[in-house]
Amino acid sequence: MPKQADVFDEIVASRRSLRAFLPQRVDEETLNRLFSVAQRAPSNCNSQPWVVHVVSGEKLETLRAAMPERFMAGNISMDFPYDGVYEGVYKERQYGAAQSLYDAAGIAREDKARRNEQFMRNFTFFDAPHVAFLFLPEPFGLREAADLGMYAQTLMLTLTAHGLGSCPQTALGFQADFVREQLGIAENNKLLFGLSFGYPNPDDPVNACVTDRASVADSVAFHS
Repeated sequence: MPKQADVFDEIVASRRSLRAFLPQRVDEETLNRLFSVAQRAPSNCNSQPWVVHVVSGEKLETLRAAMPERFMAGNISMDFPYDGVYEGVYKERQYGAAQSLYDAAGIAREDKARRNEQFMRNFTFFDAPHVAFLFLPEPFGLREAADLGMYAQTLMLTLTAHGLGSCPQTALGFQADFVREQLGIAENNKLLFGLSFGYPNPDDPVNACVTDRASVADSVAFHS
């Protein structure tokens, strides 16, 4: 058991959001194994309120070609509002994470053009060969969204354990209608976010980005 704990700790510590992938696709057998493991994620009353569409190949290239232009043209549709406001320490963490990313990518903070270029890479999936779109069926809400988050974390840790990388992307929820249209998904499935994944590109410096974490004392209170 101690050995298992050490392995798990290492997997959790090494998982991070990657933003550069190799073109090599994950084989079908491995994909099925990865998503079978993710199905073990917990959920309220074992409802398993997630609908996941994994896109690869030609269909992915269609999305990769169209989504940046659509976003730049103002074609935005979101199923869930993006209206959170970060203040205080949360704003500081957001700023620190962005700075870590820009530093790793070699982008000066004042270089707005390159910062925008980096953001737009969300819509080309950071060159990943696979994208998972994560939906909540109606009428599910906040509780079930938390379940979907636990599913996504289980999936990301599974990917890490198999030598793969991932990047969860709220930005991919900005074109919910278009994604549904392209994939033939029913209107009652609401897109929360997307997850680009594949084999990490070890030569791209952006993948050296590691964000800070608050201490346990800053986030957890123990009572006895």
